[in-house]
Amino acid sequence: MQYKDYYEVLGVARTATAMQLKQAFRKLARKYHPDMNPDDSSAEQKFKELNEAYEVLSDADKRAKYDQLGASYQQWQSRGAQSGGFDWGQWGAQHGAGAQPGGGDASGDSGGFSDFFNSVFGGAMRGARTGAPRPSADVQREATISLLEAYTGATRRLSKGERTLEVRIPPGSRNGTRIRVAGEGSADGSGRRGDLYLKVSIHDDERFERQDDDLHHKLPISLYTALLGGKEQVPTLTGNVELAIPADTQSGRAFRLRGKGMPLLKDPQQFGDLYVRVQVDLPRNLSPEERTLVEALAKLRAK
Repeated sequence: MQYKDYYEVLGVARTATAMQLKQAFRKLARKYHPDMNPDDSSAEQKFKELNEAYEVLSDADKRAKYDQLGASYQQWQSRGAQSGGFDWGQWGAQHGAGAQPGGGDASGDSGGFSDFFNSVFGGAMRGARTGAPRPSADVQREATISLLEAYTGATRRLSKGERTLEVRIPPGSRNGTRIRVAGEGSADGSGRRGDLYLKVSIHDDERFERQDDDLHHKLPISLYTALLGGKEQVPTLTGNVELAIPADTQSGRAFRLRGKGMPLLKDPQQFGDLYVRVQVDLPRNLSPEERTLVEALAKLRAK
């Protein structure tokens, strides 16, 4: 049987006090709680090891025996041990979650387990998933905003019974951003009230294409500006800016305007960039005189 270092499992020194053991167990048990890691067999296995280690080290007599026997402890412990799977209900009963209201015992795959954690962690795990899924008390609503509102931030009023909630949509919001309003959801069977989530969607803007925090704009320019250079007005979400187009600019060239994109959701004082891609607009319906000039230019360039 492979030796298990229970101190290493709990991440504590061999001189750890009972309080240090308990704190380490509580911290790791939260992390590897099977209700918090659904369908994760490795998390469940890790939790079993944590429980095994804590069950031994938290008992003064068992800990003394473990320290005495060392690598031989598991072999000594396994003498006469029963085979079979891990019984979550029995585990909960052994740790203070056995008796149910009305005199029933904890049973099932995880009933006693979850009840035990509710008592140990002061109700912090009440929202965790048990053997049967609980109906969600959270509520989701949707709001559609313009790109400009996503830039500046916006407010939406939501009716909730006889009340009206004002929900602030922060600058930099993206499609799919969810704003949480704590305690404004529905009540579940235990009376716990969930949260309200406002999911944001953003209208397309004919001037800009958004990519993360950057904006992209297509700017048509004349053939003459592309050849000779010039200045063009470029729209931004805060007004037009002037862009200098150098001579001999090829169609498709992109110019980067720093800080003219969207504000960052996590830091609205920082901004993405605006990329302006020029598209050369060729003249149409040339007059005879214009055609003669273009032909002359073509002959000149061919020399």
